[in-house]
Amino acid sequence: MSLTLVLNGQSRTFAALTQPATLDQIVAELGLQGDRVAVEHNGAIVPRTAWPETPVSAGDALEVVHFVGGGY
Repeated sequence: MSLTLVLNGQSRTFAALTQPATLDQIVAELGLQGDRVAVEHNGAIVPRTAWPETPVSAGDALEVVHFVGGGY
């Protein structure tokens, strides 16, 4: 069974994940490096150290910001 979330305002289904999933699993499924990401879960920013213990359920809202380096 898959897990459907609201990710950055859009519905997204994670076919490889089932409930209960955790924030660190979501970040990994997105292919993002944890040290370059900030995550808001249902309106609250979650510290990176808490991702492995933070459960994510169907319908939860996540805002994921990926920091990109570079420039002049």
